[in-house]
Amino acid sequence: MTKNPVICVVGPTACGKTAYAIALAQAVHGEIINMDSMQVYRHLDIGTAKPTLAERQGVPHHLIDVADPNETFTVAQYADLAQKAIADCAARGRLPILAGGTGLYLRAITDGLHLGNVQSDPALREKLKQQAQTPEGRLELYAQLTTLDTATAARLHPNDVQRVSRALEVLILTGTPLSQQRREAVESPYRYCMIGLTMERSALYERIHQRVDGMLAAGLLDEVRRLLARGIPPSAQAMQGIGYKELTPVLQMGVPLAQAVTLLKQNTRHYAKRQWTWFRADERIQWLDALQPGSLQQALKLGMAFGEENAI
Repeated sequence: MTKNPVICVVGPTACGKTAYAIALAQAVHGEIINMDSMQVYRHLDIGTAKPTLAERQGVPHHLIDVADPNETFTVAQYADLAQKAIADCAARGRLPILAGGTGLYLRAITDGLHLGNVQSDPALREKLKQQAQTPEGRLELYAQLTTLDTATAARLHPNDVQRVSRALEVLILTGTPLSQQRREAVESPYRYCMIGLTMERSALYERIHQRVDGMLAAGLLDEVRRLLARGIPPSAQAMQGIGYKELTPVLQMGVPLAQAVTLLKQNTRHYAKRQWTWFRADERIQWLDALQPGSLQQALKLGMAFGEENAI
C-alpha cells in the first residue's frame, strides 16, 4: 500500500513553528493542520499565539477554533478530527502539514495511541473533580500522580486538572500508569517527514519573555476578562492554558499583575522544557536550529524533497 505523505513541524513554544509551517505550505502546495491543544478553542486568540487572519491568508488552516472554551476537548477528539483533515487534504492533492507543540497530539496521530478505551467511572471522576476545587487539592492530586506515574506527571502542569485527573483515573481503574498503556497495533496509513525547530535555551527564553510582553501589549488581560464575562469558569480546561490561569487571579482575586506576569513567564519556560524532553525522545525528528542562517531554506528543502518523493 502506498502511504500518503505528511509533514510535521514541531518544537518548543516560541521557536517559530508558525512561520516555518506557512512557508512550507506555500512551497509544497500544502495545508496546515493545527497541532496545538489550546488553539482548538474559540475566543482564545492572543494567549494561544494563534496564527493571525493575515498569516492564514492564502494557506488553508484546519482544527483552529473547533471547540467552545467551556467544553472539554480530548486527545481522542483531536485524533479523529486530524485524521479526517489529513485524509481530506490528501484526497484533494494537498500535502498535509501538522504544526504545533502538543506532543501527545503528535503521538496520537503518528503512533496510534490506545486512547479512550478505558471507560470513565463517574463516581471516581466526580471525587477527583471535587478534590481539585482548591489549590491544595490540585497540588495533592499532582503529587499523587508524580509518585504513581512519574513519566506522565513530568509532561503535565500541576494545574492541568483535567489531564492530571484523567491520568489518575486510568491508573486507579486499570492498575497501569497512563504512560505504560499499550499502543494500538495499527499501522499508520501515512509516511512522515518530521522537522523539529530548536535554538539555544537562553535565546528561546528571551523569545518567550518577549512574546509574553507582546501578548500583554496586544490585550491578553482583556481577552481573559472577556472570557470570564462570557461565563467561562476558571476551572474549564481552556482556562487552564498558560496565560489564562495566571491572569485570572489578577481579575478575580486582586493578584498584582507584575506577580502574575513573572509566574506566566516562568510557567512558559517550564512548558518549553517539557516540550523539549518530549520531542527529543522521538528519533524520527530532524532538528534545525531556527536561529541559524539558512535553517528555513533547509526546512523547505526537506519538505520539498519529501513532497516530490511522494508525488508519483
